Amino acid sequence: MRIPESDMGNPGSEVNLIMPGIALNEDSSHFFISRAARRLDAEQVAAWVDQYADTQVQELILNPNAMRTSYASEVWDPIWRGYDPQRGDDQPLFASLSGEARQSAFNWVHTAWQLNRDGIDVYAQWIARCRQRGISPWISMRMNDVHNAEDENNFIHSEFWRARPDLRRVSYRFHEWTDRAFDYGQAEVREYHLALIRELAERYDFDGMELDWMRFGFHFRPGHESAGIPLLNQFMAEVRGLLDDWGRKRGHKILLGARVPSRPETSLALGMEAVTWARQSLVDMLVVTPFWATTETDMPIETWKALLHGTQVVLAAGLEILVRPHPAYWEKSPINSLETVRGAATTMLDRGADRIYLFNYMDDPSSQVAGKDYPKLLREVGDLQTLSGKPRRHVLTYADTWAPGEPRAIALPARCGPGASAAFRLPTGPQPEPGEVTAILGIEGEAVAGDEGMEVRVNGEVCRAVGRVELPEPRMEVPTYGFVVPPAAMKRGHNLIEVTPRREVTFCWVEFYVRP
Repeated sequence: MRIPESDMGNPGSEVNLIMPGIALNEDSSHFFISRAARRLDAEQVAAWVDQYADTQVQELILNPNAMRTSYASEVWDPIWRGYDPQRGDDQPLFASLSGEARQSAFNWVHTAWQLNRDGIDVYAQWIARCRQRGISPWISMRMNDVHNAEDENNFIHSEFWRARPDLRRVSYRFHEWTDRAFDYGQAEVREYHLALIRELAERYDFDGMELDWMRFGFHFRPGHESAGIPLLNQFMAEVRGLLDDWGRKRGHKILLGARVPSRPETSLALGMEAVTWARQSLVDMLVVTPFWATTETDMPIETWKALLHGTQVVLAAGLEILVRPHPAYWEKSPINSLETVRGAATTMLDRGADRIYLFNYMDDPSSQVAGKDYPKLLREVGDLQTLSGKPRRHVLTYADTWAPGEPRAIALPARCGPGASAAFRLPTGPQPEPGEVTAILGIEGEAVAGDEGMEVRVNGEVCRAVGRVELPEPRMEVPTYGFVVPPAAMKRGHNLIEVTPRREVTFCWVEFYVRP
């Protein structure tokens, strides 16, 4: 899709929203932490962008803030406020931390401080290099970040947040970080965040600004979300007007995007009337996404597309780096592999998503998918054509964001007794190419999984048991069993696994493994 800009003072120029593709988010800390212990010059900073050139990355979404900024802001605290460069990590700024957390904090703060001291604005360098390499540069502002909220003295917190507990959304308890998020029902909170938006628009010449309402997703006092809807609508309209003004000054349209919860009803119940933003032409891109705990492999993309019908809004499906099967599984943090990302991306694109949006997929040699497989990831997962013909895994997960009091639907773990049946519905995208499709079941404890142990059907067709199988990462540390699906049984879209065990079992991992 191409949006003409003749009304923006620069006839003939266009903002390119070619579809399909990848939008990739770089957070406010990763670069500084991962490039610590070396002196960086402007070219080394700019060269970070080069790894995304000639890939499927259409937009590089640059996040400069959490509660503090990683540049020299004049309206919010920069991350190095209170930092003494002569004292290393043994100083008051890091006093509440220890071990690796302290070292990581020091690396972030010192690297950002040193670059600023040397006159290198990281985000300006990246924006310029993006344009040189044919990538659209965006800025993403986190609208309510509350990392480490249990530690009031943490270096990451702003002095404004510490000084004004009266502006927080919950005052009568502290169960979760989001209890200490700012309350957007208060005008002072909205103006505080608008001040940073104004500064970012004045300081940087980006193609688009994303308002990340999913960091951390809870912006109003519990029970007051409906009253917040018109407030956020007005806030979005004000930002749209501000960007239009700056677009005229800069001679090109500035796009506006927003990250919102994966399901329309949850977005609305949390005060984010995203469909109205689209219908009133306030936004150009919507990213629907889980928060963090897992990649949500069954987001209702068709519903979003229907609600956005008649608009020109690009719909991006947000994929997280983790892939937990259910919210009780915290023994470790299973990270997506290239095959599980292929599965999720294939499904989202087949259901109508215009973009695959990668969050927390930053370059990291220690990560399975962001290390050795990173070049493949960046060149495959944004287009059904490049995904076709490659092995993929479709893992059953869950939605990790719900409005207060909203009923939750979570499939796993599922206990099933003898003679009863359990059913699992998984989206798998296009009908698989000729090859093998295996239904995988992870079961707590030992279980007999041959024909005498349980019957497995997919869309009513009996599957052949192959016994124990060893899954590659990601996986749970439980016995897993495979069942070969008859080729004719698989359909485009959702496929149903029905299991009838002959003794009581608890299912805790379910997937389709597709090998063309």
